[in-house]
Amino acid sequence: MTLPPNVHVSIHPCVLAKLSRLRSQSTPAREVKTLVHDIASIIACEAFATSLTAADGPMDTTPMGFEYTTTTISPRSISLVPILRSGLGMIEAVQQLLPDSVPVHHLGLYRDPTTLTSVEYYNNLPNHLAISPSASATSPEHAAGGPSELAIVVDPVIATGGTCAAAIQTLREWGVQRIVVLSVIAAAEGLRRAAQQWGEGTQFYVAGVDAELTDKGMLKPGLGDVGDRLFLTIGK
Repeated sequence: MTLPPNVHVSIHPCVLAKLSRLRSQSTPAREVKTLVHDIASIIACEAFATSLTAADGPMDTTPMGFEYTTTTISPRSISLVPILRSGLGMIEAVQQLLPDSVPVHHLGLYRDPTTLTSVEYYNNLPNHLAISPSASATSPEHAAGGPSELAIVVDPVIATGGTCAAAIQTLREWGVQRIVVLSVIAAAEGLRRAAQQWGEGTQFYVAGVDAELTDKGMLKPGLGDVGDRLFLTIGK
């Protein structure tokens, strides 16, 4: 299938095997959580290999007493943005990869079951207001709650693409300079829609892509409602 150039689909054999296991209705909730974490770790590694760069840091000393130049990552200003609820299942994987702690800004978005449009119900971005992208990470503007240079959005499933597109627009209005979206599974149609929201500023890294959506906006074959499977709320 044809996908936009800012979409990257993993071909890692371990990702494909774990995704296959995650699709199964017989996989218990405890394993679902582990599989989401593992898949998120691998696709985050693939994403960060190109979206982050190594930079020289301050001098330090080894246990043998030798000096060396430390290595940091660039950009220094990074935020992690999980889409509630299911994005919570991917947070720890990304946090464990990054060498330093980063702020976590939650966005609550849900898809209206009738119109299939995205509705925002929670937003804890600092100030919720756009700030000039020219503000540096050490400027008073940024210290007061300005946007990060890079926002990492985590959302296990991209279906119609409406929720992801809305999140991208919110972050763009907030003032981020770049966005990386990490997802476990996505529908081709939804990926195309979300990828066009800010094509020059957003990169997508996904473990797998399904070609079809049901009339209720669910992926086919998909893997069910990840939030329900993670938090044992099936049948609510």
